[in-house]
Amino acid sequence: MTQPQPFASRPLMPAPGSPAQPELRVARFRGHARRLFWCALVLVAIAGACGYFYGNLPAPFENWMLLTVAAVLVFLLVLLPFLAWWSHVYTITTRRVIERRGIFVARRRELAHVRGYTIQVRRGLLQRMWRAGTLVLSNGVDPPLRLANVPSVELVYEALVDQVEVNQILAHRDGQPLPPAPPSP
Repeated sequence: MTQPQPFASRPLMPAPGSPAQPELRVARFRGHARRLFWCALVLVAIAGACGYFYGNLPAPFENWMLLTVAAVLVFLLVLLPFLAWWSHVYTITTRRVIERRGIFVARRRELAHVRGYTIQVRRGLLQRMWRAGTLVLSNGVDPPLRLANVPSVELVYEALVDQVEVNQILAHRDGQPLPPAPPSP
């Protein structure tokens, strides 16, 4: 049996009755990094203030106090928001969408392509300027999976639509009985 030709760069489908294909990663991404702008601005301001005030503090204060306050501010206003952004990862595979989040306690949500779901795209003005958006995936049973501030939202949307379509076709085809083998001559 020959493989069908892909239409508009759609992935090839395995032959009927073939063993299950391995799960492949289609995309892995984080939310748009523009939310880290204020963290970077605060880091530059703290570095500038430390450089200006180091050695020029009034009498009751010492340099170690300045450096301690700067370290605490950098930890709270720069490092923690960066780690929160870094630990929130979305992964799209050939079988499901996975959301992982959490710095100390990891939480994970999954949504299978084969069950099918609706995809809603929401984009504000700033998100449109940065070509980002929020995708809401809802299968009608579980709570909606919200992928917030997705960079290149159009590309991710197309990948999700393709994966749902291919998985639904494969599930339908695998649910049908195989045709009987022709008699041997």
